[in-house]
Amino acid sequence: MSAKPLVFIDGDQGTTGLQIHERLSGRGDLRLLTLPEHDRKNAARRAEAINHCDIAILCLPDAPAREAAASITNPAVRVIDASSAHRTDPLWVYGLPEMSAAQSTRIAQAQRVSNPGCYPTGAITLLRPLVQAALVPADYPIAIHAVSGYSGGGRARVEAHEGPCALDAPAFQIYGLQLEHKHTPEIEQHAGLSHRPFFLPSYGSFRQGIALTIPLQLRHLPPHTTGAQLHACLAQHYADAAHVEVIELADAQTMAQLDPQVLNGTNQLRLGVHINERRGQVLLSAVFDNLGKGASGAAVQNLDLMLHHAATK
Repeated sequence: MSAKPLVFIDGDQGTTGLQIHERLSGRGDLRLLTLPEHDRKNAARRAEAINHCDIAILCLPDAPAREAAASITNPAVRVIDASSAHRTDPLWVYGLPEMSAAQSTRIAQAQRVSNPGCYPTGAITLLRPLVQAALVPADYPIAIHAVSGYSGGGRARVEAHEGPCALDAPAFQIYGLQLEHKHTPEIEQHAGLSHRPFFLPSYGSFRQGIALTIPLQLRHLPPHTTGAQLHACLAQHYADAAHVEVIELADAQTMAQLDPQVLNGTNQLRLGVHINERRGQVLLSAVFDNLGKGASGAAVQNLDLMLHHAATK
């Protein structure tokens, strides 16, 4: 790799691509390559660009992302795919550094990295350590409810809320009622679940941010499991994670509400364990920016891991 690696953003006019470009544009340790508007749909020009760069970041719908990855003939090119096209593909490294002690190294060394989905980022960081510790059974009937800012729906939904017809945009909208949301297999696989979780997403009339919750009944967990044990497991797992924080147990117990926008503009993820001992119920929560740790921030975090590894080779 050259002294200043060349990073190609394919699809830099979409919501995620624009955010990645903004995060990288002021940096002096890399060069950015984007295509002029008249070349963006030119397959030959895009193939030339992707084969000329050091690392490509694909900010495309699933089908074009697969086509872009297939167009790579230069074995030195490394890829971060921000679409959902490769998130359950065993040939791609899943780009969630905090999921295990070895994952950052795997991402750093990978040729192909699939950036996590926004909702799965919250669900997997909550569930995976608890399932691995056998505090939550892999076959527990998991139910995940989440509300995202409307930017999670891409340019069309942003236009609906910010364009000339914004007054007609719904204040709140639940979707995915067919229970076939494309993020569900990703959550099942990377959280270590043995059965498909129930996942119901929604959009609010705010631009960005996510609040995701997962209810648990203590009576359905292994005998004598407590909410404090669940919290301790998460706190230990993320003790050294720079971008994931676990709310102190006492603070979580006094919280009256979750603000999905509180971490907007950051790459941080905040996890909580809210316990009602008398009722035998626990609520797991995750709050983060769907355009930050849920998309562009995560992509830049993975890019930095890959760049650092290349610089030290």
